[in-house]
Amino acid sequence: MDVLTGLFGYLATTSGFVLEATARFAQPEIVLFVVGGTLLGITIGMLPGLTATMGVALLTTLTYRMEPDDALMILICLYVGAIYGGSRSAILLNIPGTPANAATTVDGYPLAKAGKAGPAMGTATTGSFLGTFIGMFFLATVAPILADYALQFQTHEFFWLAIFGILISGQLTALEDPLKGWIAGFLGLAVAMIGQEGLYMTDRFTFGFTEMQGGVNLIPAMVGAFGFSEVITVMYNRRAEVIKVTTGLLDVIPNPRHVLKYWRTIGRSGVLGTLIGVIPGVGEDIGAWVSYAAARRASKEKEKFGKGSVEGLMAAETGNSAAPPGALIPVLTLGIPGSAPAAVLLAAMILHGVRPGPMIMIEFPLFVYEVVVMMLFAAAAIFVLGILLTPILLKVLAIRRERLMPVVFVLCVIGSYAIEQRMFDVWVMVIFGILGFILRQMKYPMAPLVLGIVLGDIFDKSFRRSWVIHNGEFEFYFTRPICIVLMLMCLATVLMSFGPTRTYLLPKIQRISGAVTEGLWWATRGQVRLVVWIFRSFKAALGRPHVEATGDVLGFGACLATGFKVYGTSLVEVVVELVTSILAFVFAPVVDVLRLLRVVPRTEDRG
Repeated sequence: MDVLTGLFGYLATTSGFVLEATARFAQPEIVLFVVGGTLLGITIGMLPGLTATMGVALLTTLTYRMEPDDALMILICLYVGAIYGGSRSAILLNIPGTPANAATTVDGYPLAKAGKAGPAMGTATTGSFLGTFIGMFFLATVAPILADYALQFQTHEFFWLAIFGILISGQLTALEDPLKGWIAGFLGLAVAMIGQEGLYMTDRFTFGFTEMQGGVNLIPAMVGAFGFSEVITVMYNRRAEVIKVTTGLLDVIPNPRHVLKYWRTIGRSGVLGTLIGVIPGVGEDIGAWVSYAAARRASKEKEKFGKGSVEGLMAAETGNSAAPPGALIPVLTLGIPGSAPAAVLLAAMILHGVRPGPMIMIEFPLFVYEVVVMMLFAAAAIFVLGILLTPILLKVLAIRRERLMPVVFVLCVIGSYAIEQRMFDVWVMVIFGILGFILRQMKYPMAPLVLGIVLGDIFDKSFRRSWVIHNGEFEFYFTRPICIVLMLMCLATVLMSFGPTRTYLLPKIQRISGAVTEGLWWATRGQVRLVVWIFRSFKAALGRPHVEATGDVLGFGACLATGFKVYGTSLVEVVVELVTSILAFVFAPVVDVLRLLRVVPRTEDRG
C-alpha cells in the first residue's frame, strides 16, 4: 500500500509540474516555433546527408540571441522532427535520412515497392508519435532513478559498454551472419583511432597529413556510408526500379487497428528505445535495431519481417523516436549526452544559461518538465505535419532515381562541407562512400561501421584512463558489479549468435523472461485486487457487507483476509515460477550431461 500510495503521489506531483510548464508554453508564438522547428527538422531529416546533429548544430548559432525557452523549444522540435523525417527517405528511396532510420528501410522500402507507400508512412508517423510520447513519459517520471544507475558508470563500465554496443549492433544488423556485423563495427573502432589520442595528444595513423590529426569526422563518414554509397549503387545497377504510386490523404491516415493489434510491440519498443537512449553514447540507431529485433523474436508473423512487415516498421520507428527523450535523461541529470544530437543540445543548454547535471533539480527544478512539454509539442507536431505532408512527399516517387541521385550527391557534398568548411571532409565522404559500396556488395552492414566511429572515442579514452589510474592492472574490468553485468551481456550476445547455442539457450532464456513479465503483471494485478478488497472491507465496516457470487456475506475481517490471501497467493506463485526458471537455467547443463550419461532418464523415456 505504501508503495502504491507513493507512486500515485509521485505521478500527481509530476503531472502538476508538467501542467505548470504547459501553461507557460501555451502562447501563439510558441506554436509557430514548434511548427517551424519541426517542419525544418523533418526537411533536414529526410534529405540524405543532412542529419539531426548537423541541423541542431547549425541552428544553435542562429538562436544565440533568442530567449532560452524559445531557442531550446526550436532545437528540441528540430531534433525530434529530424529523427522522424529520416523515415521519409528510408521508405521512399531506401536511403535512411539519419542513422536512426536504417532499421526503417528493412520493411519500409518493401512496403513502398508493394504500392503501400502511403500506409507505410502513416504507420511510421504513428510509431514516431507514440514512441516520443512513451519516451516523454519516462523522461518525466523515472529520470532520477535511471540517472542514479548511470551515475555509477566509470571508465571501466564505459569500456565494456562500447564493446557491447558494437556486438549488439553487429548482431542485429546482420542476423544471418553476425560476424560481418562485428567486423564492420570493429572497423569503425579502428577508424576512430585515427588522429591525436585523448591523453597525450600523440599522432596516430595520420601518415603526415595535418588534416588527419583531428580524426575522422562522424558526419562526413556517415554521409558517405549511407548517402554516397547509395548513389554509387544506383549507378552500378543501371536499371533502378522506379516506384509509381498514387496515394491520397485518406490513405495516409493511420489505421487504429494497427495500434490495437500491435500494442504490445509499441509498448515494448517504446520502453526499449528509451532505455537504449539513456545509455551514454549509444543513440537512436541502436534503439531502433534493438526494438526491431525484439519485435521480430516475439512476433507471430516472423516470415513477414524484411519483406514489408507493418509490425517491423512500427517497432523500428517507435524505438528510434523513443530514444531522443531517453537520450536527454543523462543530459539533464548527469550532463552526459546519450547521443550525438543530445551532445549538441547539451552545449546549447549551457550556451543559454542552463547547467545540466546532478544539481539541475535544485537549481532549475522546472526545467526538466519544460523539456518534457517541449517533447510533447514536438510529438504532436510530427503527427499532424507528417500526415498532412505525406501526399506531397510521395511525389518524390515519381522521379527516376537516376535523376534524383545527382541531387543526393550534391546534398552529400554540402552536408559534409558544412560542418567545418573543409574539403578534407568531402574527401572523407567520398572514401567512405566507395568503402560503403564495396562492403554493401559483400553484404556487410553500414550501421555498425558508423556506430564504431561514434563509440571509438569512448572506448579509447575509457581504456587508456583506467590503464593509467590502475597502473596497467586489469582486474578492475572483471570485478566491478556493472562491469560483470556488461561482460556477461557481451558474452551472451556472442553465444546467442551461434545456431546450436541459440537453439539450446533460447527456450530457457525465454522461460525466465516470460516468468519476469508474467510476474510483474500478476504482482500489479494482485496489488490492485488487494486495494479493491481493502475498499470492500471498509464498506463492510460502514454497514454495507460484500456479497459473493455464491451468496456468502463477507464482513470487514473476511474481506480483509480475502484480499491479503489473494495477494499473498499471487506473490508466492510469481516467486516460485521465477526461482524455478532460474534454477532450471542454471542446472540445465548438469542435467543434460547426466541424461547423456544415462544417469538421469530422458524426458521421452519417462513418458
